[in-house]
Amino acid sequence: MGNAFNTTLNVLLADRDRNFAEVVRGGLEEESCTVKVCFDGGSGLKQAEGHAYDVILLAYMLPVLDGIEVTKRLRLQRVQTPILLLATQDASEDLVKGLEAGADDYVPKSVGFNVLLARIRARTRSLAERSSSHMRFADLFLNAEKPDVVRAGHHIELTRTELLILECLMQSAGRVVRRNRIIEYVWKDRDISENNLDVFIRSLRAKVDRPGLPCLLHTERGVGYSIRESMN
Repeated sequence: MGNAFNTTLNVLLADRDRNFAEVVRGGLEEESCTVKVCFDGGSGLKQAEGHAYDVILLAYMLPVLDGIEVTKRLRLQRVQTPILLLATQDASEDLVKGLEAGADDYVPKSVGFNVLLARIRARTRSLAERSSSHMRFADLFLNAEKPDVVRAGHHIELTRTELLILECLMQSAGRVVRRNRIIEYVWKDRDISENNLDVFIRSLRAKVDRPGLPCLLHTERGVGYSIRESMN
């Protein structure tokens, strides 16, 4: 296959399905990744707490602690490593729970290894590689190099996926960005459904457009999304 990444990635994979885990491990090692495999959520949490990883792959269903709970505990400890949740089906309820817990992406196992590889590549691509400039719109500031997001003087903690979506919108501030453009920018593949993107947008809006502040993130029905000031 050749190395899909600019540098060797250190990957943590937690999945109770040993056959699936070995397939993923083998594929990632062919891409020059170093992979640590755990088969329950407790072991996965301990590994993530005690070692530095470039990306964490968590099955939604795990013994001891499920993937959602592991994600919650890591985010409470301010572990910012990108987390991809793996599930046997693309269920919107699970997607919402995963995003609320702080996961960066949600990958159905059925999509195949190549799609998983593309999602890992998208999540581990440095934001500084995507943009060298600081962006500002109204009272919203994004520093892609740190990365850091500030709205009205308050720092906002976003997942890497949310950061990339916001970056895409701020690059075209004041204009409508079509859904397919956002998907291409953030994920670099077309296996993300528009419904899934809508869930990420809702999560991002809840963090950026806090109560008492003018809304900046707008849905342009039937087209896409935009960052603009309200016309009230």
